[in-house]
Amino acid sequence: MELSTDYLGLTLSHPIVASASPLTDSEDNIRQMEDAGAAAVVMHSLFEEQIRQETAAVDRLLTAGEDSFGEALSYFPPLTDYRASEDRYLEILAAASATIDIPLIASLNGVTAEGWTGHATAMEQAGASAIELNIYYIAADAAESGQQVESRYLEIIRAVKGAVSIPVAVKVGPFFSAFAHMAQQMVGAGADGLVLFNRFYQPNFDLEQMAVTRTLELSRAEEIRAGLLWISVLYRKLGASIAASTGVEGPAEVIKYLMAGADVVMTTSGLLRHGIGHLGSLREGLRDWMDRHGFDSLEPLRGSMSLSRVADPSAFERANYIRMLEEFEPA
Repeated sequence: MELSTDYLGLTLSHPIVASASPLTDSEDNIRQMEDAGAAAVVMHSLFEEQIRQETAAVDRLLTAGEDSFGEALSYFPPLTDYRASEDRYLEILAAASATIDIPLIASLNGVTAEGWTGHATAMEQAGASAIELNIYYIAADAAESGQQVESRYLEIIRAVKGAVSIPVAVKVGPFFSAFAHMAQQMVGAGADGLVLFNRFYQPNFDLEQMAVTRTLELSRAEEIRAGLLWISVLYRKLGASIAASTGVEGPAEVIKYLMAGADVVMTTSGLLRHGIGHLGSLREGLRDWMDRHGFDSLEPLRGSMSLSRVADPSAFERANYIRMLEEFEPA
């Protein structure tokens, strides 16, 4: 059975990819993922804010005693002993990329133009096969227009593409007024692929403590629907790769995303729940389903339920919404 696929110009043995998570922050785990059957691995995100905070903290530490006795500085560790988060990230990236046979994709979440391009260049030099731009931006400023927000994304993509020669994917959320148009704009700015979708952090309130709580809930299979919709709509309309992300709990979600038109399917929550070995279960589940349904390769399966190929396109559009409301019967 032929399961190979192309993603960002990289040939993968099958479409199941381990996406960015705390599990991909060590060389040992990355090797385990390869052994478990991952076709590629996306490293955890490098956040520019963390690097800037660490640098500022070290600067404060090293200058704290400069107006005191000189011998006070001897209590501080030598600067050569300090290892910033970027240093550790690049060390893991370089070591892992040298020892595995599958593509290793770096993930970057920047803040400044210099941060996006500088860290991306360092990732390429460390051996990344590609870079995933994790553009996590909440437009909370009421004075900032939608056009300004979209321009920010496009400027980031152009800047990074101008700084590196390896493929660049962009991981984004669905919250654009005209997502299909924005997707085309991002590809036009140079994106080699899109990852749909990023799950934005959403706070909750603790009613007893009267405080904002920070909780990270793992995605569930029910959350694949926004991805199914837009991947189905965008299939063969972008001229770029599409990766599906969010809600991949088992083989069923992998199959559905492929039927929508995804080139690869990424999983994080499934691995956090079930362990790295779950990668093998996803791959074998896909293979078993394809065998039972007479598919000998991914090509006839991919996009078979997309907007351009489904028998009833209205199932994706307003007409189906009206029909669904008319047919609904309360319990």
